[in-house]
Amino acid sequence: MILKCPACATRYVVPDSAVGVSGRTVRCAACRHSWFQEPAEVDPATLAQAAVAPDPVPTSEPDPVVDDTGSSAQGDSASAQTFAPPPARRPRRNPARRWTIAAAAAALLMVAAIVGLAWFGSPGTLARLGLPVGDASEALLIDLPQEPLRRELQSGNELFALTGRVTNPTDVEQRIPDIVAELRDSQGRVIYGWTIAPPVRTLAPGANVEFRSSKVDVPAGAEELSLTFSGDQAS
Repeated sequence: MILKCPACATRYVVPDSAVGVSGRTVRCAACRHSWFQEPAEVDPATLAQAAVAPDPVPTSEPDPVVDDTGSSAQGDSASAQTFAPPPARRPRRNPARRWTIAAAAAALLMVAAIVGLAWFGSPGTLARLGLPVGDASEALLIDLPQEPLRRELQSGNELFALTGRVTNPTDVEQRIPDIVAELRDSQGRVIYGWTIAPPVRTLAPGANVEFRSSKVDVPAGAEELSLTFSGDQAS
């Protein structure tokens, strides 16, 4: 017999035995509508032909339609669920491409950090990191306009104070590194040292800047003062 969905008009070819002699509730596989299907009218001539006719050869049919009672019937037209297009697949991620992008970003950050450190950082810090400081220390000059002051305080500590000057004799702007001060004994050995940060980091062509520094409780055996730029080897 042929079942026809009263909601969407989808038709199904089912054996009479699937509905039975008393009828049953069925459900459309296309629109999920349920209705009560009356049993098919039996024609005596059809029954006689069915008795002598050979069994039909099984053929491939669409997915069965399942009714509310758990029985099934085969449809003559495909349902939306059976032939619905497969869900769209997300494109596969490319791990190699992600790692390449991450490496390029890390390289850019590293270059930016080095440039920022070279421009804004202390030359002494660059030297400790093994980065080039430049040839500013070769162009700049350090001199002491007056002798360092050394005297004993009322507390018993000894004060050592100096005033120096950095000059840029070139015709281009120069960057001033940190200044390393070292006190040596009569045999040339360093017995006390410290670092002096210049008041400015850049010096215009032909300009000079004055710096001051003082220390308390300097060793008594100091006889010679040495001033060099950070990164240079003191003489």
